[in-house]
Amino acid sequence: MSHRGRVSCPDAKTTLLMPMFKSLLCTALLILPLTLAAQTAKPVPAPATVAAPQVLLHTSQGDITLELYPDKAPKSVANFLQYVRDGFYDGTVLHRAIPGYLLQGGLYTRDLQPKRTRPAVASEADNGVSNVRGTVAVARGADPNSGTSQFFFNLVDNRRLDFVGNQSGLTWGYAVFAKVIKGMDVVDKIAMLPTHALGPFSGDVPTPLVLIESARVVGEEAPAAAASTGSAAKSPAIVVPPKHSKKTPTNQG
Repeated sequence: MSHRGRVSCPDAKTTLLMPMFKSLLCTALLILPLTLAAQTAKPVPAPATVAAPQVLLHTSQGDITLELYPDKAPKSVANFLQYVRDGFYDGTVLHRAIPGYLLQGGLYTRDLQPKRTRPAVASEADNGVSNVRGTVAVARGADPNSGTSQFFFNLVDNRRLDFVGNQSGLTWGYAVFAKVIKGMDVVDKIAMLPTHALGPFSGDVPTPLVLIESARVVGEEAPAAAASTGSAAKSPAIVVPPKHSKKTPTNQG
């Protein structure tokens, strides 16, 4: 008997396994490209951390390195960096030293004449950074927004200089924009120099005069020439709370 034209049927076991085999095959085909992509993909590098700018103050008593806080006091930092890049601080003196309190400078020449400054910047004293030992803050007058080129080093924890409220210039406090990361021993040495009255100041001027010979942003080239243009003839000094045990600085420094 001829079997021509006869169609054979798969047995029951084969019929049951075929859908499962097709499913596994499809799954493998789907996974394969993903596996190959994972093997060839390059890892994405983590975002680079931007280092905080640093400024080296080369003084006649030694070097002081500052690390700035652009995230906490962007306006104050930008203002300070501009003065540094202009060469403004070259040849100025640290004109006020009060042991156990502060060391101030950033405006007067070796002849104790004030340099012309740029317009004042808005105070950032409410940035949450405290005036603790080793920090650097913007010096100003009675108006919280009168700070220009002057700055001061906190020799101790001067928390009474922190922001309390916006009721007055005294409660507003002083904006911290940097800290000393190297050379605090130099700061302390300058603060312990004998002081006397000289020029427009009734006292607290270190002897000998301490000169900032140069101020440079670490990693940047020196400015081509020093500049001292601006609209203000002088900048007021810090005004401290009247209950401070040290004598209150005047607007002459």
